[in-house]
Order: sequence, then structure tokens, then C-alpha cells
Amino acid sequence: MPADDFEDDYVSDDSVAIYSEDEGQVLDGLDQPEKAAPTVDSIAEAEAKASKKRKRREKEKAKRAEKKRKLEDAGETQQTKSATSLSPEHAAEYLSTYQAKTYPKSSTLEMEDLRISADFIADTTQYDGLRTAEELGHIITQTFPRLLIRLGQTPKHNGAPTLIFIAAAALRVIDITRVLKKHRGTKGGEVAKLFAKHIKLQDHVAYLKRTKIGVAVGTPGRISQLLESESLTLPALTHIFIDSTFRDSKKRSMLDIPETRDELFRGVLGRQNIRDGLRAGKFQLVLF
Repeated sequence: MPADDFEDDYVSDDSVAIYSEDEGQVLDGLDQPEKAAPTVDSIAEAEAKASKKRKRREKEKAKRAEKKRKLEDAGETQQTKSATSLSPEHAAEYLSTYQAKTYPKSSTLEMEDLRISADFIADTTQYDGLRTAEELGHIITQTFPRLLIRLGQTPKHNGAPTLIFIAAAALRVIDITRVLKKHRGTKGGEVAKLFAKHIKLQDHVAYLKRTKIGVAVGTPGRISQLLESESLTLPALTHIFIDSTFRDSKKRSMLDIPETRDELFRGVLGRQNIRDGLRAGKFQLVLF
């Protein structure tokens, strides 16, 4: 079509800007305006929101962890109290259940000879508190006042404790030792830490032969070895505490772990001089 045929106000398509009827916005197909760059204030606001959200999540996570810990502690506390508040008769049955696992091939007659009698076990039912390391001093004070007096006296013989405390692991031995040191007074004997980790047997033997100790705190394996070597002796012994309800990180007690259970029943409680002393009433067992 010749240019002369166009009307005077005609404008070419190429130069037309097409707008929407509603807002006068440029329609698709044409360039959109660039978005404004974020300002410093908007960045700070976004970071603050993210920080608040992160802190809220961490707080909720901490609350859940605390709730879980309290539930676990409540369960362990109940288990601890139930196991250690048994009468001597029921405590003997409790121990015999685990003792049978150490001697699975023994006959009924043999087990009867090895059995820990109720007469061997001290009655602690009058103490209704927790059996934790921190409460050990209170337990001794309230339940065994004569033992407390003995712990404050100077021992007559080297390597002859008044109290043997058997714990499952080295860290537990250290915790119990720390508590018992507070009750030895100024004249009481040493509180010996006896476990195999980093300490050679001959070093412990030499230490006991030259040292007056009031308390021996140790693992069943090391206590057994020292009894065998006769460097740990029994003339002053009145009580053997068995840390039966303390749980390790896997929630196992000393009686649940085959190795420590066997060392306790075979290497310590199964020894003839220990059994003779229990039968004669020279010393007693205490479930802790």
C-alpha cells in the first residue's frame, strides 16, 4: 500500500507501545523494569528473622533433650531404689539370679554351696534415699554409724581396709574415692583407687604392702588380683559394698556385663577366704 494512502494520524506498528486497560502496565513481550536491589535495612531484617528462627529451633531442641533426660533419670532412679531397697532375703534372690549366669554349668547342689545367703547381706531398707555417689556419705552415716567411726581411725595393718567398695569401671572408682575421702577424718587410712587402667598390678601390690588404707575402692578384676596376691588382706574388713545399680553409658550395671559379673562372683565373692568371712559374720555385703 503506498505511503500516500495512509491517514494523516497513522502511526507505524513498530513504534506502538501497548498498555493494559487496567493499570496501564506494559504487556508481555516488552521489557519489564528491573527489581530494586535489596537495601542494607532489608538484609539486616532478614538476617534477624533467620536468627530468631534458629534460636527458637535450638531452644525447642534443648527442651526436648531436657525432657528426655528427666524421663531417663526418673527411670534409673526408680530402678536404683527398687534394687537397693530390697530386704536381705530378696537381695539374696536378686544376686543369685546373676550368680547363676556366672556358673551356667553348675549343678543345683554346687550352686547351693556358692549361694549368697541373706545372712551375708546387711539390711539397708531403713534408708529410703537415693543410692548415688553424692549420697554415699549419708548412707554410711545413717545406716552404718560404727563403720563411719572406723573409717576415721588409724588402721593397724598395711593393705587391710575396713571397707571394700567394688565398682564396675575406673571413672566410677574415681568418683567414689573422691566422696569417701571426705569421711576419713584426720587419722583415717588412705582411700585406695584400684583399677587396671594405666596402673600396673605390681605397682598396686607395692603400694598396698607399704600403706595403711581404710578403704579400697576398685574394679572387681583388680580387687580379685590383689586378693590373690595377698597384698589386699581382710583382718580389719567389716563391709563389702557392691555398686550393683550404677549404669554406664549403655545403661548396663556391673551385674549386666558378663566380664565384671564373672570377676565379682568368681574372683571376689567366690574366694574361699571371702566366703569364710561372710559365713563367720566377720563382714557383710551391702548392695549400693
